[in-house]
Amino acid sequence: MATTLLPDASPDASATTDLKSAKAARSGQLRLIWRRFRKHRLAMIGLVITLFLYLVVIFGDFIAPYGSGEFDADHTYAPPQAIKLVDANGDWGLHVHPLTLEQDPDTLALTFTPDEAQKVELGFFVRGSEYKLLGMISTDVHLFGATDPDARAVHLLGADRNGRDVLSRMIMGTRISMTIGLVGVSLSFVLGIIIGGISGFIGGRTDMVIQRIVEFFMAIPTMPLWLGLAAAIPRDWSPTTRYMLITVVLSFVGWTGLAREVRGRFLSLREEQFVMAARLDGASRPGLMFSEMLPSMMSHLIATATLAIPGMILAETSLSFLGLGLQAPTVSWGVLLQEAQQIRVIATAPWLLLPGLAVVIAVLALNFLGDGLRDAADPYKR
Repeated sequence: MATTLLPDASPDASATTDLKSAKAARSGQLRLIWRRFRKHRLAMIGLVITLFLYLVVIFGDFIAPYGSGEFDADHTYAPPQAIKLVDANGDWGLHVHPLTLEQDPDTLALTFTPDEAQKVELGFFVRGSEYKLLGMISTDVHLFGATDPDARAVHLLGADRNGRDVLSRMIMGTRISMTIGLVGVSLSFVLGIIIGGISGFIGGRTDMVIQRIVEFFMAIPTMPLWLGLAAAIPRDWSPTTRYMLITVVLSFVGWTGLAREVRGRFLSLREEQFVMAARLDGASRPGLMFSEMLPSMMSHLIATATLAIPGMILAETSLSFLGLGLQAPTVSWGVLLQEAQQIRVIATAPWLLLPGLAVVIAVLALNFLGDGLRDAADPYKR
């Protein structure tokens, strides 16, 4: 008598099949989002620029020709030097002409002029000031700079009032300005997701109390609140402590909008069939919120986070520019822009405004990236 083999219908096999199906569906959704994202040209440009900026954050000491504190008193407000490929003798090689300080006999004004008779050769992977790569490895190799460590200083983007290299300080400032956005948004998201999730999932009086608190924070003018909280930080505290507190200040009022969005999403999801099934299966409230409901809106949260980082960067830059944020010797784009507050300085050394250009590029790149992620994650977009 022939024996008929029935398929395995055990609970373990069914659960395994469901898990594999869920993983396959999630993987297919990620591939679909990536395919849509690649078609967004501005978003791809924003992604490349953003990745480059965070590479600068990680390897800033290696990329910068000089340390942020190195100065040359003979090059105060020195203008940018142009890179030349061929010298007067027809020899090829990257080089710049050193600057010499001359005084106008009529106006007695001091001006920098390039000395065409001399040159400072440039190269890659050159020796310079010592630093710790990734905070652990001691080395003195820099990506780009003068091949002779004893040669006169090279300022491709000019120097400030103390003779410090603007390019190197902009690279070092990227580390603070870009990370303060990540840390600030991370704190805001933790508060927004937890508070908004509790409000939308539980509802009732809890929802009413939380929403009144959210409305109270949203009614407070943002800039005066930031200025007041930042001014309350003692100026004699260490730069690291001020950095952390400025991040907390920026996150203090940045969670309200996300809390509203998460609340609305949870209100619509808590009656869905998959949530009811998980509830009947004995899932706890935290399990329902963070294991079932939150992953369904993760793509939207990622896009929202990307769009929120530029706001944090602009807030830090504004506070530091007004003297209420980070202070020297900490280097950020906002701190660098403090030197460009006077019209006289701008007229004589306009290259000190270049950190502002870095802020514009970073904010535009992150906005393009966020727009692309939002469009790619939209399930109703054709």
